[in-house]
Amino acid sequence: MTRAVEALINLQALSHNLQCVRENAPDSQLLAVIKANAYGHGLLRVAHALSDADAFAVASLDEAMVLREAGVQHPIVLLEGVFDRDELLLASQHDLAVVVHHTMQLEMLESARLDFPLDVWLKIDTGMHRLGFSPQQAKSSFKRLEQCLSVKAAIRLMTHLANADDRQDDLTPRQVECFHVAVEGLDAEHSIANSAGILAWPQTHFNEHSSWVRPGIMLYGASPFSDSLADEHKLQPVMTFRSRLIAVSQRKAGDVLGYGGSWRCPVDMKVGVVAVGYGDGYPYHAASGTPVLVNGQSVPLVGRVSMDMICVDLRACANAEIGSEVILWGDGLPVEEVARSAGTISYELLCGITARVPIVEV
Repeated sequence: MTRAVEALINLQALSHNLQCVRENAPDSQLLAVIKANAYGHGLLRVAHALSDADAFAVASLDEAMVLREAGVQHPIVLLEGVFDRDELLLASQHDLAVVVHHTMQLEMLESARLDFPLDVWLKIDTGMHRLGFSPQQAKSSFKRLEQCLSVKAAIRLMTHLANADDRQDDLTPRQVECFHVAVEGLDAEHSIANSAGILAWPQTHFNEHSSWVRPGIMLYGASPFSDSLADEHKLQPVMTFRSRLIAVSQRKAGDVLGYGGSWRCPVDMKVGVVAVGYGDGYPYHAASGTPVLVNGQSVPLVGRVSMDMICVDLRACANAEIGSEVILWGDGLPVEEVARSAGTISYELLCGITARVPIVEV
C-alpha cells in the first residue's frame, strides 16, 4: 500500500487563472511561464492545459525539448537564451525563440550560419541588475540584431521587474520609464509585466506597442504579493498537497515531540502524526504553529518536520482519527500562509514537491 501523500492538480483552476490574466491584460499577448516543471505542477500537463496561451516560456533548452518532443507546437521562449553553438543550432532546428541578454550571445548569433533564423527577444537591464544589456546599449544591440542574418526580422524587447511584488515601492515605475527611454524609436513589441505587473501595475502592459505579459506564479493560483492572498485577486489554487493521519495518540503535559524535543505538550492533549515530511517537499523550516487542515479544521503543526512525518495539535479537532484527510496547502489553505510560516515563498513550496509524491489530476 502506498503512502497517503499526494498532490492534486486542478486543471480547471489552471484555465480559470489563465482567464484572469486575460481579464487583467486584455490587450496583451500571453507568454505563459512554465519553467521548473511548471512550478512543480508538471511541464507537459500544464502546457496542454494552457493551450490557449500565445506562447510558453522555459528556462532551458532541455525544458523546451521535452515540449517539442511531445508535439507541442506553440512558440517557446528560452528565458536564459543559449550558451554555446550546439544549443544555438538546436534552437534553430526546433524553432525556439531565444532571449539575448549578453554580448557573448549577440556575437554568437552574428557569427552563426543557421538554416532557420531565430526569433529573438532582446533583454534590457532596467534595475534588476541580473541579466540584460544596459539601457545605453539597447539601441546599438538592437541594430546589430537587425543586421544579423541568423535573426528573424521581428525582434522583441523585454525587461524584468525587480520589486513589483511590493506595491509601495517606486522602483517599478522607474524601471518602466527607463525601459521606454532606452528603446524609444525602436519598432518592436514590448514585454515588461510579470504576475505582479499584470495585477498591480497596468502601465507595464499598456503601451502604444503590441505587448506581451509573462504570467508565472498567478497561473498556479498563488499571489505574487507578500501582503495578499490569491483569492483577493480571484485566483484559484491549482495544487492541493494532501495526506492523512497515520497515528493519533493521547500525550501528557510535559511530553516532548519529535527530534530534538523542541516542542513540549502544555497540557494533556491529543496529537496526530501526518504522513508527510521534507522528503515529500513539505518545508523543513515550517515553524510550530504553521496551519494544517485536518478534516477541514485548522490545527497547528507542532515540533520539527522530519523526513516522512509531521505532528499536529488535535485539541481543536475532536473528530480526528487515523485516516482523516490532511491538507498541507491548496484547497482551503493558501500556500502563501504556509510559506510565511516557513520563512519562504510560495514559489519554493510549489517547486519543491519531490518525485516520490504521486500527482493526481482532478
